[in-house]
Amino acid sequence: MNPLEIELCGLRLKNPLMLASGVLGSSVHSLNLIARDAGAVVTKSVSLEGREGYRNPTVINWSCGLINAVGLASPPAVEFAEELKDFTNESPLIVSLYGYTPEDFSRLAEIFDESLPFKHGYEINLSCPHVKGAGYDVGSDLELSSAIVMALKDSTENPVFAKISAMHDYVNLAKKLEKVGVDGISISNTLRGMKIDIVSKKPVLSNISGGVSGKAIKPIALKCVYDLYRELEIPVVGCGGVTSFEDVLEFIFAGANAVQIGSAVYYSRRIFYSLKESLIAYTRANNCTITELVGTAHD
Repeated sequence: MNPLEIELCGLRLKNPLMLASGVLGSSVHSLNLIARDAGAVVTKSVSLEGREGYRNPTVINWSCGLINAVGLASPPAVEFAEELKDFTNESPLIVSLYGYTPEDFSRLAEIFDESLPFKHGYEINLSCPHVKGAGYDVGSDLELSSAIVMALKDSTENPVFAKISAMHDYVNLAKKLEKVGVDGISISNTLRGMKIDIVSKKPVLSNISGGVSGKAIKPIALKCVYDLYRELEIPVVGCGGVTSFEDVLEFIFAGANAVQIGSAVYYSRRIFYSLKESLIAYTRANNCTITELVGTAHD
């Protein structure tokens, strides 16, 4: 028996560890490597037309993680769907989508459902903090977000997750999306921040500001998961600042059914293996399964 195995919205995961969107997610080769140890992998966010993104510098390494303004750089959906045909399916694949209208998301589902011969899921990016008119801006409009969820659910039989931000009125947003049929909520994406170079006295990122990830945002994301567990019936996926198996356990105790890892992959591509082995040791030492631990901080 695998003590880490979970079921997440109809997807069978060998462990609760997921690759977060935006990290090693635009190449099927890197996704295949991560899928060997991760419970699921989420692709980089893609749109119908694709996007070049911002000019360098786009990523800053700082003491508590990363600040990035990549700008949702991605190939067009049709090209990316063709590449994903080579996914080995060693763990479930979740395709992250962004767009501007419900019709965009319906068309995206058609493209990937036609192309991928295996069961997969979708994650709607309602939370990227640095592309005007997409991501966070879409998620800030409850009616538009709801219409997008309904359009996507009408277009696919695969599970649909919505990735929302701690900067949103996240409880009301999540409850609204649950009501219109979303299968799960992921929280949180990066949070807005910036860095200024003291020599040039100018912002370091070409976009001036970007998304802060890493240890600095973990307590914020953890509180979001704790709050949503109390309010929702659907699964919650925690994301933000996970670097150790203790971090994973905190999210699970708070109510996360699964946990996404993002910036930690920047420092070690073996992070999923080490977290998995540590979680196996923990569950065996405590004679429990990982699903039995979900929400125990609320007891």
